[in-house]
Formats: sequence, C-alpha cells, structure tokens
Amino acid sequence: MSTENEDNPVPPAPSVPPVPPATPAASPQPAASDGDAPTAPIPPAPQGTPAAAAGDPYGPPPQAPAGDPYGPPPQSPEGSWPPPPPATPSYADAGAGSGVGWGSSYDQAHQAYQTNQAYQQPQGAPQKGSGRGGLIAAVLVAALVAGGLGGGLGYTLAKNNDNTGSTTVSASTDAGAAQVKRAAGTIAAVAAKSLPSTVTIEAEGTNGEGGTGTGFVFDTQGHIVTNNHVVADALDGGKLTATFPNGKKYDAEVVGHAQGYDVAVIKLKNPPSDLNPLTLGNSDNVAVGDETIAIGAPFGLSNTVTTGIISAKNRPVASSDGSSDSKASYMSALQTDASINPGNSGGPLLDASGAVIGINSAIQSASSGGLGSTGQSGSIGLGFAIPINQAKYVAQQLIKTGKPVYAKIGASVSLEDSSNGAQITDSGSGGSAAVESGGPADKAGLKPGDVITKLDDSVIDSGPTLIGEIWTHKPGDKIQITYKRGGSEHTVTLTLGARVGDN
Repeated sequence: MSTENEDNPVPPAPSVPPVPPATPAASPQPAASDGDAPTAPIPPAPQGTPAAAAGDPYGPPPQAPAGDPYGPPPQSPEGSWPPPPPATPSYADAGAGSGVGWGSSYDQAHQAYQTNQAYQQPQGAPQKGSGRGGLIAAVLVAALVAGGLGGGLGYTLAKNNDNTGSTTVSASTDAGAAQVKRAAGTIAAVAAKSLPSTVTIEAEGTNGEGGTGTGFVFDTQGHIVTNNHVVADALDGGKLTATFPNGKKYDAEVVGHAQGYDVAVIKLKNPPSDLNPLTLGNSDNVAVGDETIAIGAPFGLSNTVTTGIISAKNRPVASSDGSSDSKASYMSALQTDASINPGNSGGPLLDASGAVIGINSAIQSASSGGLGSTGQSGSIGLGFAIPINQAKYVAQQLIKTGKPVYAKIGASVSLEDSSNGAQITDSGSGGSAAVESGGPADKAGLKPGDVITKLDDSVIDSGPTLIGEIWTHKPGDKIQITYKRGGSEHTVTLTLGARVGDN
C-alpha cells in the first residue's frame, strides 16, 4: 500500500473557494469563442427588420410599443429567427432556474423583461480567459450569474401574484445560514466542532523542498499529533509551521517521531491559551460499517471534510513515501472509503460522534492520475488509518522521552510477499543471529525456519503482517504464537520485549 507522496511541493490553496468578482448578467447572445469550444454562427436578421435598439439583442418589430425594447416576436420565415440558443454544458444546468438563463427562449426573455423593468443588458461580452482553463472558468461564472438572475425573477413573479392562492411556503428571509441549528451527531455539527482543532502543517527542509500535511490538537500544552512522513522534511534544521482554520499560523518544532509507526508529535511555539484537544475514541470498539469523517488538506486544500465508512479492520499495511531512502512503516490499519488524498496524512479519522478513532496515513492508488493529473495519485476509496489506541500510546511515549518504544519478539522474519505465514530467517541483519539470545522468541523455543501463522486470533500471512500485529501491543504484553515446524503445528505463549528508537 502506498502513502500519499508528501515530498512533492503542494501549492498553497485557500480554505474556501474565492468569491468571484461582480459580473454582469449573462447576455442571451453567446459570447465570442476563444477557439477551444465550438460555437454556431448567429443567423442574420430577416430583411426588412429594423436594427436592434441599444441594449436589445433581439430587436423590436416596427410595431413595437414604446418603452418595450423586446416587443412581440417578429414574424419571419421558418428557421431564420429567433436564433437557436447556445448549447448548455451539463455543469451549467444546476441552479439555473427559470428566467434569462442559458437555454431560455425569446418568449421567456420577453416575459421576464415585462415583469421586471429593472433588467439591464450588459454593455459588453466578458473577457476571454487564457486557454481552456479560462473558458471553463468563464462558463462556470456565467452559469452562476444566470442562476442568480433566474431566482430573482422567479421571486418577483411570485410576489406580483400573491393573490393566486399558491400554497408555496418560503423560509423567512431574515434567517441566515449561521442561525440554522444542526443536531449533535450530524456531519455538519461534528465538522463545526472538530475543524478548529485541526491544523494544516507545512514542512520545509534546509534544501527548500517540502510538502503539506495535517495534524490535530492532542493536549492544551500545544502538542499536535501527525504522521512521521509529514514532518520528515523538516527534521535536521528544517522549518515547520501549523495553520489553524481561522488563519492563525504558528511556528512549530518536532518533539519526537517514530518512523516505524509513522507517528510524530510536534509542539507549537507560543501556543494559544484556548486550545481544544480532540476527544480520543476507542479504536478497538470500531465495527465495519461505522460512519467515518476525515479532515485534512488534500493537495493543499486546507480544512477539507470527507465522509465514508469503516470498510475493514486489522488490515495489514506496509507503506512508505516512495523515496529511495524511505524505510517502511507497518500498521494493522482501519480501512475506510472516506476520500483521502496526499495532504490528508496526519489528519484525524473521526467516528459519528466526533471522537478520533485513527490517524489517516496511507492510500492505495491507481497507477495513473488520469485526466488533469498533477503527477500525484488520488483516492480510489481505499484509505488506511493508524488505530488511535496505538497512536495514543506512541504519542505519549514521544512526549515523555522523545523516542519511540516498539514491542518485539526478538526474531528476524522474512519481508517477502507470502500467503503461508511469517518465516523466521536463517540470520538477522548484519549477520546477527536470527533469534536473539535470551529474547522472547528464544525463551519460547522458536528457531530459524519456523513459520508463524497466528498471533492470538489474528491470521499471519507474511512478515509485515506479523510486525504490524506485534506493534499493536505494548512491551510486557503476553501473546500466543502459533507456528509450524516440520509439518507440525505448535502454540506457545511469550512476553513481548521492548526496543527503543528507530535504529
């Protein structure tokens, strides 16, 4: 499984979409094309029709009453007038409403004018954008303007016909969105409570390279929990900042990091006095199908909220950031289909009550990014989070000593892909003994060549799976190991030892 690639620089992005500048109402006439989108030429007006009045693209017939620039529809040969409306893209339909929006007919425009004399035609076509991106942006803005205009005209028509006996009920105009009360436990309520305690982390190395990730407030002293691979670039003299949703940015420093667990703790310099730590849940009680809420900064888009469910538990995952010198991290992960992308790393995975049940850490991605790819793969609905029970223990150790503490059995196992179990190798790293003398495995009678198939009730199919399961426990825990030797199966109980640090 692959983690998000935090090494690639991610351009900063606003927390909320920018508000478009005031734009005149869209003209019924199609704007000039920039060459990227096909347009149909407007048929010429029939012979004998006077030139259009200023501001009226349709033009009145000779008998048009004074004050009405539209007038009745001109009588003309079939197919010559009025011109066909421009084709409406699918993304411009939503919210367009009725009135002078894209796709409206001459009769609709004429009726709208008679109803609302304040309607004014724009003085000129909007400026062309640069390339296809500019065209799409202009189309989206035009669709929004058309939608707003249709809503305004619809309201005017309804107001002028209040005596028709309509049973339509409208919300009070003085009730703003901020006054809407949302019940506790709804996604909106959970997001509103949790967002202020989630930060966007920017890590920059001494070489100027870095990336963006996420973290959340762990305690009132200013400690922030995140992933090790989020802060890795800022180690050894780099720069680290944490920005809250209200825009306040704080310098930070790494308190401790655990590469194997992929957990890190940073601390804000001069933290504010009103920090609200997120409530930590119990990841052991999570069930498949439970609702999940993920908060993060995917591709630099801070304060993004996505939802899904727990799609699996105890998923063995070995992940890395893809760099040449990266070492793997191992976890027995919570799997979720909530959308997680590069930049979500280190952010909280919440349950329906808003309690943290995991730290978003890794995703399984498709090999190519597809249309519009920036070189980074995105979510395909397979995200993995470190269970919070494990992450809490690791974070507390890092705050207390600055170093991670790993549980161990004292034996080296093969890391090759396998479905038969975790085999103890013939020798350890650097030529050391595969089974540590006097260690937990040695005391339990394990030997090189033994194949471990179960740890307690968890099936072990490979070395990485065994490591991930061992690291869900603490040093001193007693576990049962089931292994095969010479075709026979054996079960022993051993007490886990401890290893301090990542080396």
